[in-house]
Amino acid sequence: MKLFETTTEMGHEQVLFYQDQKVDLRAIIALHDTSPGKAMGATRLWPYVCEEDALRDVLRLSRGMTYKAACANIPVGGGKGVIIANPQNKTDEMLKAYGRFVESLNGLFITGQDVNLSPKDVRTIQSETNYVVGVYEKSGGPAPLTARGVLLGIKAAVEFCWQTQRLDGLKVAVQGLGNVGQSLCKYLHQEGVELFVSDLNPNKTEIAKILYGAKVVEPSEIYSLDVDIFSPCALGGVLNSLTIPLIQAKIIAGAANNQLEDEQRHGQKIESRGIIYCPDYVINAGGLINVYNEMIGYEEEKAFEQLDNIYSTIQEILLLADEQKINTGEAARQLAEQRILEIKKSKFQLI
Repeated sequence: MKLFETTTEMGHEQVLFYQDQKVDLRAIIALHDTSPGKAMGATRLWPYVCEEDALRDVLRLSRGMTYKAACANIPVGGGKGVIIANPQNKTDEMLKAYGRFVESLNGLFITGQDVNLSPKDVRTIQSETNYVVGVYEKSGGPAPLTARGVLLGIKAAVEFCWQTQRLDGLKVAVQGLGNVGQSLCKYLHQEGVELFVSDLNPNKTEIAKILYGAKVVEPSEIYSLDVDIFSPCALGGVLNSLTIPLIQAKIIAGAANNQLEDEQRHGQKIESRGIIYCPDYVINAGGLINVYNEMIGYEEEKAFEQLDNIYSTIQEILLLADEQKINTGEAARQLAEQRILEIKKSKFQLI
C-alpha cells in the first residue's frame, strides 16, 4: 500500500501513527473529514496480521464514519482509531497511553468503544483524556440502538422489495451474535421472523436458540441458506467474490462495518445478481446517534427521532439507485457527499 497516495485518494485530512514501546502500544488514528464538525469514531483493538492491514481498516472505517454521520444528519466528521494488539495482551498501561494519544489531538478526535474494548477499558482510556464518549452507557449502550436502526433499515428494504413493512414469516440469517447481533435477533423474533444464526462462539448461538427459537448453522453455511434476508453482524469483508455467488437472500442488511471486501467491484456484483444491499454505514448508524446524543445531553425523544431517519434514508438510497441504475453503495456515497457539500457551503456563507 502506498501510504500517501492511498490517504489522498480516500480524502483523509490526517493519519497519525503512535508507538510507545514501554507499554507495547502501536496505534493509528485516521481523521477523514472534520469540515462538518469534530471527528467521531470508536477505537477497535485487533491483532492485525500486518500494519498494512491495520492502515487499510482504519482508512475505510474513518471514511465510513464521515458518510455515516452525513447520512444520519449528525453534525460531526469522521474518524477512527485502531490499536494493533492481541486482546490477551491488553493492559491498563497500554490503554492509558492510547488515551494520552487521543488527548494530544486536543478534541479534534472523539472516540469510544469498538471491537475488543469493554466499557471498563473505555473508562481506563478516559482517565487520560476528556475526549471519550459512551463511558457510562446512560441510554443503555449503543448496541440496542444500532440493532433498532438495522431493523428499521430491514423494514425499509422489505417495503421497497415487497411493498409491505411486515416481517412475520420471513426467514432471516444473522451472521455474528455480538451485542448488536443478539439485540437484532431479539427484535426480529418479536416481529415473527424465522431466524437462522451462526457464530464462532457456540454459547452465543445456544442463547439465540433458547431465547428466540433460532436454527443454528455452521459459519460456512450461513451464506447459502434459502432465506429472504442475510444480515451480516460480524466483522467486515464478508461480502466478496467467494461468498456473493452463494447468497440466495433477496436483501442484505446488517450491522457489520465494511461488509464489502471491495466496495466498487463487490457492490456491482451484488447489484448484478438483483440483490438489494443496504449500505452498512447507513443502516448501522444507531451507535453513532446514541453516543452523539450522550455527548450533547441525552434526550430519548430526539435520539429516536434521528434513529427513525434511517428508514427514510434507506428508502431514498434504494430509490436513487433504482432511478439512476447504479448500485446502492454508489447511491449512498452520492447522498453523503451531497450533504457534506451542503454543510461546507453553509459554513462558507457564514464567513
